[in-house]
Order: sequence, then structure tokens, then C-alpha cells
Amino acid sequence: MPHSPAPSPWITRFAPLIPAGAQVLDLACGQGRHARYLQAQGSRVTGVDRDGAALQSLQADTAGEWLLADVENGAWPLEGRAFDAVVVTHYLWRPLWPHILASVAPGGLLLYETFAQGNAAYGKPSRPDFLLQPGELLQVCASWSVIAYEAGLLRNPDRVVQRIAARRPLDGAPIPAALLA
Repeated sequence: MPHSPAPSPWITRFAPLIPAGAQVLDLACGQGRHARYLQAQGSRVTGVDRDGAALQSLQADTAGEWLLADVENGAWPLEGRAFDAVVVTHYLWRPLWPHILASVAPGGLLLYETFAQGNAAYGKPSRPDFLLQPGELLQVCASWSVIAYEAGLLRNPDRVVQRIAARRPLDGAPIPAALLA
């Protein structure tokens, strides 16, 4: 297996909440650090990324479904599909919020971690389009059960992040109207 960075401690902390054999979506999976980790934990992983070389690497040594898709400029490749858990790290494209939330099955888990406002002081990303606003993940998951939420400066490397672990209600709570606008 090619070397890939270690999975995020946020993901490894909450991965035990994902049942063995669960269907998991790793959005913007890149080199597959989370896909490989979750598969080793017994999950069936679907990864989506626009980097064909990264997906080829995953296909070569990791069982799973690997979809090449530019979700920012093309169609959402998973329309109508729902997963027991959705994992997103180091990625933010706000127009996808409705798709991401709808991809979490009722009772399913969202594990999300990415850069937040203030990160520009430490490096990239620095454009506001790619930085979460204060409390944004809490707003996105307002009707869900928040298991854990953190926001602030992390060290080594220095970066400002927000991260959330949230469970979609069993009744499949609707996507907040503000996200659909």
C-alpha cells in the first residue's frame, strides 16, 4: 500500500460509532487516508474525488467503490443514495451542503472537519470561500443530534479548524431551507 498520511484523530475518535459493515462515503477522498482506515475497521467505502491518479492508487490496493467526479462543476454522482456515515475532511464547497446532508441516511453519522476563518494567519487555504464561518457546522447540522463539535487553533501544523460529529435524526430531518437557497 502506498504511504498515505495518518487519518485525522477526529475521524479515528468517532469511527467506532460507525457499525461494522456500514456503507461509508468518503467525499473528496484524495489519497484515501480515511477510506483505507475505515475499510480496515470493517466499513464498505465509497470514495469520490476529482483526482484520477489518487483514485487509481486506491483501486490498486483497496476494495471499495471509487468514483471519479468533479462535484463542483459536474453532476452529483450519488443522487438518491444514502450512507450510514459520510466523512469529509479538508474540503469545503458550500453548494454541496444539501447533497452531503441528504447522503447521510436517517440515523446515520456525519464526520466533518475542515479549515475555518482565521486559518489565513497560518497558511492555505486562506480564501473565505474555503474557510468555515464561525459556528457554520453547527448551523448546517442545526436539526441533527450533535455528538461533538470543536472549533479553534490546532498545532503541528498550526491551523484553524471546525469539526463536527453529528447524527441525522431517524425521521430523516429535512435539509434546512437556508442551505437549499
